[in-house]
Amino acid sequence: MTLAVSDFEHICRVVREESGIVLEAGKEYLVEARLAPVLRERNLASYAELAAELRTKPRGPLTVAVVEAMTTNETTFFRDVTPFEVLRTKVLPELFAARPNGPLTLWSAACSSGQEAYSVAMMLRENFDDASRARVEIIGTDIDAKVLARAREGRYSQIEVNRGLPAAYLLRYFAKDGMHWVLREDVRRQVEFRAMNFVGEWRGAPFADVILLRNVLIYFDQPTRQRIVSRMERQLNRGGYLMLGSTESLQDVDTRFDRVELGRGVVYRLPG
Repeated sequence: MTLAVSDFEHICRVVREESGIVLEAGKEYLVEARLAPVLRERNLASYAELAAELRTKPRGPLTVAVVEAMTTNETTFFRDVTPFEVLRTKVLPELFAARPNGPLTLWSAACSSGQEAYSVAMMLRENFDDASRARVEIIGTDIDAKVLARAREGRYSQIEVNRGLPAAYLLRYFAKDGMHWVLREDVRRQVEFRAMNFVGEWRGAPFADVILLRNVLIYFDQPTRQRIVSRMERQLNRGGYLMLGSTESLQDVDTRFDRVELGRGVVYRLPG
């Protein structure tokens, strides 16, 4: 059972229109692998049948399932380490000092199953006093309803907690439940998760002081990257920070951000 060229092109078009994610020729193997579970779940006999239903029932439940299946949900606790050090030692102390009486909002965009947002919550508990921590609102957004449900549950496998999470944090903030580890309820309450699509209306987008948009822009074409960053500018408070992945930059994107080197990390600051 293989994916015909016309069906591949239609699936790519649907994914791009609904999510902005670009799938190019040569990714047929990826589409087949990601959509094989969708075929089984929906009792579809072939990729041709799946594509036919997408054509006859646009924006139906199958479209949602396909887009969610093609969304990359790779994430770990304290991924890449350096951004969390920059937050801990530079960004958050500066923002706390600049706004001594006001709350701060940190937005984990494309948060997947929540490890990034919860890493921030644990980092705050480990390094800042109760009064400072209470001023930080953490919001995670994602297009995929299934991973958002997992994030809210705060339930992770042994493999997931082994990836990036310090052993002391595992013992301090998680409880063992069978083959899984469950994050403490008080830590889960620190994070609010919302559904949001980068190519949609951004109804779930918060106004933020720090936006973590890490390892996300690489999945979009240049015009879409430009639109996303432009909208991020409008959601970021003046003097706020945009943090990208270690291999990403705004070099090819026209923005008002200033590139700032903080220790071993690079962040983008909105003037003001």
